[in-house]
Amino acid sequence: MNKREWLKRIAAFGAAGASGIISEALAKGDLPPGVAKLEGSLTVNGRDAVLGTPVRLGDKVATARGSQAVIVVGSDAFLMRSQTTVEFGPSSRGTLSDMLVSAGRVLSVFSKKPVAIKAATASIGIRGTGAYIEINPDSVYFCLCYGEAAVDGPGMSTREVKTTHHESPLLLSTTGSIMKVEAGPFQNHSDAELIMLEALVGREPPFMKDGKYPANKYN
Repeated sequence: MNKREWLKRIAAFGAAGASGIISEALAKGDLPPGVAKLEGSLTVNGRDAVLGTPVRLGDKVATARGSQAVIVVGSDAFLMRSQTTVEFGPSSRGTLSDMLVSAGRVLSVFSKKPVAIKAATASIGIRGTGAYIEINPDSVYFCLCYGEAAVDGPGMSTREVKTTHHESPLLLSTTGSIMKVEAGPFQNHSDAELIMLEALVGREPPFMKDGKYPANKYN
């Protein structure tokens, strides 16, 4: 099923209460790769970007204060909130294999391949997942929305995480030379946004069954 058909399938959901950025993306019916949606200001490698500006492996993308953007890089898609900086690592294989989140908040959906994410002092290895990351002054918030991940950091043993629907949000904080892992709340992202991002790359989240969205608290 192509991208336009996926967007049509979830258009009714978007109209029923999704946020403005989702509703506008769905109404457009088709979105370009690279900068697929932009509210406010964005730079790619330090240069001002507009709707449709390409984003490639090796690029550094940053949103300004009060801005947010939807970025499509190959088979992966990202919703970057205000004052977020992400670097998409170069890859000899031609697909995203590592990324650095150095500031801000980003919701990401990835195709089925390994990707290594660096967020402050935390290292997160994922494969074919949806994930939300916030960089805070004293911690990293990480929600594995669905899929599998391996979380690592200074002085800790690797922690394996597996979820189907936001079951295990984590707060990662480094005290001295040891990273502490604690359970965190569900916050600041939604299933509606995940549905939108996956649709842009021709997929649907695994929590949807036969194209139907289950009623729950993650709207």
